[in-house]
Amino acid sequence: MKVKFSVLFAVLILIMQVMNAQENKKEITFKSADDVSVSGDLYLTAEKYAAFIILFHQAGYSRGEYIETAPKFNEMGFNCLAIDQRSGEEVNGIVNQTYIEAKKKGLKTKYPDAMPDLEAAIDYIIKNYNPKKLIILGSSYSASLSLILASKYPDKIDAVLAFSPGEYFKIDDKEIKDFAVNIKIPVFITSAKLEKLMWNKIFEAIPEEFGTSFLPEVKSIHGSRALWSKQKGAEACWNAVEEFLDKL
Repeated sequence: MKVKFSVLFAVLILIMQVMNAQENKKEITFKSADDVSVSGDLYLTAEKYAAFIILFHQAGYSRGEYIETAPKFNEMGFNCLAIDQRSGEEVNGIVNQTYIEAKKKGLKTKYPDAMPDLEAAIDYIIKNYNPKKLIILGSSYSASLSLILASKYPDKIDAVLAFSPGEYFKIDDKEIKDFAVNIKIPVFITSAKLEKLMWNKIFEAIPEEFGTSFLPEVKSIHGSRALWSKQKGAEACWNAVEEFLDKL
């Protein structure tokens, strides 16, 4: 009976957290450099100039990947923006609107094609919020794109959280590890336990003073879903993320 009560109590707490998150959530759109309307959800704390985390989703997904994660970051004092990228579709009942807009314009929607959406999100936050720190979080293919962004914009980005990056594509005939050698900001890389070989060479290319990695002891799961409360090892992953963020 006590076990059933504990489970019920946990479910009620989760429902309350989601309801509170919905109150703090605001849907927005902004334009990419190639005139695609990018959809996003702002999750704001009471402090307008708090550090900001921009959340990028994994393949086949949408900004719905972060309906549980973003409020958790809010509790830690971070403002958040979760966006739809043109390479993706749907998750947690949220349809990827940026993908739909890109398709209407006849534009490509493969992984590297989403780069203008990520760049537009960064510029939007800088222009409208001018946060004291700007952190980007990528999941799967967007983690790889985030590492490229880190190498290109150290003047705009203060740190990167990369969940399950890998050599999923090339840009300008360069692999992700070729961009990683030029990273000069703190980077945190993690993944499912069995995925280390997918990103180890990328991590080794990052200058030692800027790279931090975490490998879970349990099986875990691909991408930022590792932070979802229902996943095994989520608490350990959150602890590693918080430890990294506390050092910034």
